[in-house]
Amino acid sequence: MLKKLLFLLLVLFTQNAFAQNKDKQEILKLLSAQVEFWNKGDVNQFMQGYWENDSLMFVGKDGVTYGYNKTLANYKRNYPDKANMGELKFTLLSVQPLDNQYYSVIGKWELIRSVGNVSGHYTILLKKINGQWKIILDHSS
Repeated sequence: MLKKLLFLLLVLFTQNAFAQNKDKQEILKLLSAQVEFWNKGDVNQFMQGYWENDSLMFVGKDGVTYGYNKTLANYKRNYPDKANMGELKFTLLSVQPLDNQYYSVIGKWELIRSVGNVSGHYTILLKKINGQWKIILDHSS
């Protein structure tokens, strides 16, 4: 009986670890795609990593912005051209599951630009929505 219980626990642990690894890989792929689209100057595609919903929350130097469309408009206003967008680099500091539907990511962002480099840190909260990981909260400073 003990062997069966241990085997069952091992199977459950292995399945959970595999699922977390798969989720983490999907999140890393999402972030990599964001960098790629940003560096091509494509803000619309960059935003595909975000939850397209009025409840999306972005916290930045100007305060809190609610909603996908407002967040997109802010990106377009603050980064109107390739010179202002520059080349984006992410340095990941932590990618942690909170449960099977939420992940927390902490990292550093850098923009290498002809108009002057800028950098800061971010914390994002991702949720699995309809089988896809989406950023539902972004706090960038």
